[in-house]
Amino acid sequence: MFFFGRCGRRALCRISVFYMQHIKRKTMNKKIAPLCLIALLFASCGYGKDVWTPLFNGRNLDNWEKFIGPPFEGHEDLAATAVPDSVFSVVDLDGQKVIRISGEVFGSLATKGTYRNFHARVVMKWGSKITRELNCGLLYYGHGPFGAGFGTWKSSVECQMRHGNMGALYMIGEDIALDAETERHGTNYTYKAGAECVKFGKAEERRMILGASDAENKIGQWNTIEIYCVGQRSVHVVNGKVTMRTSGISASEGGKEIPLTGGCLQLQSEGAELFVKSVEIQPIKEIPAELAK
Repeated sequence: MFFFGRCGRRALCRISVFYMQHIKRKTMNKKIAPLCLIALLFASCGYGKDVWTPLFNGRNLDNWEKFIGPPFEGHEDLAATAVPDSVFSVVDLDGQKVIRISGEVFGSLATKGTYRNFHARVVMKWGSKITRELNCGLLYYGHGPFGAGFGTWKSSVECQMRHGNMGALYMIGEDIALDAETERHGTNYTYKAGAECVKFGKAEERRMILGASDAENKIGQWNTIEIYCVGQRSVHVVNGKVTMRTSGISASEGGKEIPLTGGCLQLQSEGAELFVKSVEIQPIKEIPAELAK
C-alpha cells in the first residue's frame, strides 16, 4: 500500500475527479467503472487508513534526547558507571530492534519534538533485571528543563507504567495542576467516572491518582499504553481499557495557572529493565466519543 503526503493526496483527488468526468464521455463497462473510481478515491484521499507516525525509527535514538538523573539510594555504584547510551539503547529482541531501558538509574528519554492534540501509543514489556522495582512511566506535555521533576524529568503529566498501577497518573514537577473525577479512600484518590471532580496539584498537596482498574498483562507479555490528549484534556488507556480521564491541565507561571496543551513525550528509567517495541503518534481533533464521557 502506498502512502502519500497531503499534497500528493490532493493531486490524486484531482485526478480522481478528472477520471470521473472522463468516464462519462467514454463507453466502458458500467459495473467496473464505478468500482475503479471508488478504489482510486480511497487510495488517493486517504479514507479508511489508520495512519501513524513512528517516533522510534527501529534503528537508533537519534530523534530523542537522553538525560541521566541521580542514583537510586543504595545503588550508587550503578550510577557511577551509567552513561546515557547504556541506560537507553537499541537492542535485538526476538528478531526485532527495540528500545532497551536499563532502569539502573533515574533517567529520561525525551522526544526532540513537541506535540499537541494527539493519540500516542507505546508497546512495552518488562525485562528480567530489577534494580529497585518494576516502575516506569510515559510522560506527556513535557516542558522546561530536564531536572524539574525529581532532579531528572521535564515538568509533565505521567501515565504510570508501574507494575500493579499501570495507567495511573502522577504530576511530575512543581507547576502542574489538573482536575479528575475521583473517589477518596484514606489518603488515596482513585479515578471513577461520574464521581466528584477534584483538583490536584502541589498547592492541593495531591499529585497522584490511582487508575480505575488494573489492566496490565502478565509480566513478560507486551502491554499497549495509549494516551489521548486534546487541549487540556487527556485519557489513559491500558490494553484497551480506560484507566484515567483528566481535564483542566495547566501549568503555573508567575503565580498564574496557564492552560497546558502540548509538549514533548518522555520515557522513564526508574528501577527496572524494560523493552519498548514501538512508540507511535497520530494527530486527532477530538477524543473519540467511546473513550470520552
